Amino acid sequence: MKPSLKAALCMTALCLAALIPVLSVSLPQFTLHQPDLFRDGSALTNAVADFDNDGDLDIFVGFNNKPSRLYRNDRGMFTEVGGEVGLDAVGAIRTSSWGDYNGDGHVDLFIASVAGNTTWGRLYRNEGNGARFTDATASSGVQVAGSFRQASWVDFDNDGDLDLFLALRDKPNVLFRNTNGKFTDVAKELGVDDPRRSVGAVWFDYDKDGDLDVYVTNMDGDANGLFRNDGRRFTDVAKELGADTGGRPLGSTLFGSVRPSLGDYDNDGNLDIFCANYGPNGLYRNVDGKRFINVAQELGLAIDNCYDSGAWGDWDNDGRVDLYVNGTVTRGRSFEDYLFRNDRTGFSDVTSEFIRKNDADHGVQWLDFDRDGDLDLALTNGAADGMHFLLTNELPAALARRSLQVAVVDARGHYTRAGAEVRLFDSATGALLGTNIMDTGSGYDSQNAMPVHFGLAQEGPVDVEVATMTPKGRRTAGLRKISPADFLGRCLTMKTDANGAIVK
Repeated sequence: MKPSLKAALCMTALCLAALIPVLSVSLPQFTLHQPDLFRDGSALTNAVADFDNDGDLDIFVGFNNKPSRLYRNDRGMFTEVGGEVGLDAVGAIRTSSWGDYNGDGHVDLFIASVAGNTTWGRLYRNEGNGARFTDATASSGVQVAGSFRQASWVDFDNDGDLDLFLALRDKPNVLFRNTNGKFTDVAKELGVDDPRRSVGAVWFDYDKDGDLDVYVTNMDGDANGLFRNDGRRFTDVAKELGADTGGRPLGSTLFGSVRPSLGDYDNDGNLDIFCANYGPNGLYRNVDGKRFINVAQELGLAIDNCYDSGAWGDWDNDGRVDLYVNGTVTRGRSFEDYLFRNDRTGFSDVTSEFIRKNDADHGVQWLDFDRDGDLDLALTNGAADGMHFLLTNELPAALARRSLQVAVVDARGHYTRAGAEVRLFDSATGALLGTNIMDTGSGYDSQNAMPVHFGLAQEGPVDVEVATMTPKGRRTAGLRKISPADFLGRCLTMKTDANGAIVK
């Protein structure tokens, strides 16, 4: 796609002033990837991870009363292997989440089904590079029934292994503490057993004190909760910090918050919260972890209908995260999806006609499945005549490669660092270029265990800083003068030990 006249003029001016080549695009272009494979509707959830450790990203999709599917990625081409590896469970699969709960280097999968009064959750253990998955629900102790929504793998107690948080719409939320692969529910003991009608959750260290806190979104008029992790107890500080409404009215069953998602939209180093709502959407600007201010209206994001999820991703690699917003199917209506571009001073609607024609999605994940440097898009649609498309981002190659992907893992190279933060700085000036977080729940009932992606406004070396949660609190470490061009087609993997130091 050619730059617009305005973009071209801006490019010329910048090049003359700074002698730095600048490229831009005006509108996104996506094309269907393997449309015959990804065509069926009744898809409720998706989750992304490299389940077979071959270096590319695979996709799990859960359906309504169809066998679940696992799409194995082999250099950009997908094959469905769910039945082959034991992940073809049938139900109303609304929840899916990857995490290496036993720390063996192979990501495992939690899924849950909600169909009327029949519910179940299952933990599938990856027996090694994705050759087979075994039902470990009973042996691990992850046995609970309920109206499942978000599942989050996080290390809330900083002991080095992944615990499991479950947001439930019909009963108090659950927090399973992991002790050597065995789980015990400690939600009530720790004060995070929110009895409101919860459907979403994201964990992050909002106050930067060295442990993960959780923002929980609730439906049917219930207020949202921001549970501060105080070590031995969680305290709900949502109202105190101005984050309890999510940006929509409280008290009416017509309004609610569905999915929160984290992104540093203003590149100030603080993770902000977008709330996809029934009612006006909200965007909470994080003011240094001391308070949250809803800026959705002034920035053009307070669209008012029924939405399921928001997912942050820099689709045009200009150094500012953009936002995909899911519409939903409810009350006999289907609501449109939106793609908003971050224009620095606000957000503009750049939704293509193709996306508008495929509204009412559930799962949404940005991922670079073809490893060309730009973010592609995986969607699911719950309607019987819907889809679960995988869309290729057709960003020009010169722009696509202007990016860097970073994975934060433990000293053994395993995905147990959910909630770790990554920041990029310009090596020459020290300017902050962006902030991202290893995923703790990023789509409606969906999630990922994959590298974080940074688009870059210009080429040149960057410094990479990682903040991890350790038994001694928050620790930062980094690498200097990293050349993003050296990592095209692969990610920069940063191994961190128990004290937060970089392991080479």
